[in-house]
Amino acid sequence: MANPSTAERPDVEFEVGIDFLLGLTGDPHADKETFRIGDLSQEFGVTLRTLRFYEDRGLLSPARRGTTRLYSRRDRARLRLILLAKMLGFSLTEAKQLIELYHQPNGKQKQLEVSLERFEEQRHILLEQKREIELSIEAMDKTIDFARGRLQQQAAE
Repeated sequence: MANPSTAERPDVEFEVGIDFLLGLTGDPHADKETFRIGDLSQEFGVTLRTLRFYEDRGLLSPARRGTTRLYSRRDRARLRLILLAKMLGFSLTEAKQLIELYHQPNGKQKQLEVSLERFEEQRHILLEQKREIELSIEAMDKTIDFARGRLQQQAAE
């Protein structure tokens, strides 16, 4: 479901939830074979520009009917995986690598195995970044307190 503010401001993206990206919430478009750019934009909360960018990067490959882009169920599934990878902190290059594993021999299994390994590695990276951010926030709080104290000291003199 699109965020009303997104409809008013098409250049602004909104986040879709992890349950949606993992496909845990059911698929309201299970019977649909093709999707227009606006359909995917609204469903996934991304801008038209974002979809065109993913197309330029070779992540999506919609068919064309005149100037209309028609995205397949495959494109829609790839978009879901791109946004999942993005949410998990992966680059588009890394997302593309994970997606392309599907087309290798024993692709489904290989994709899941490699993805799980990469997810675990990425989790470790994110936890380390979180630790570093927490240390930076702690240092920032002390620095703010120090600067406030100095200002109060100077004001009292």
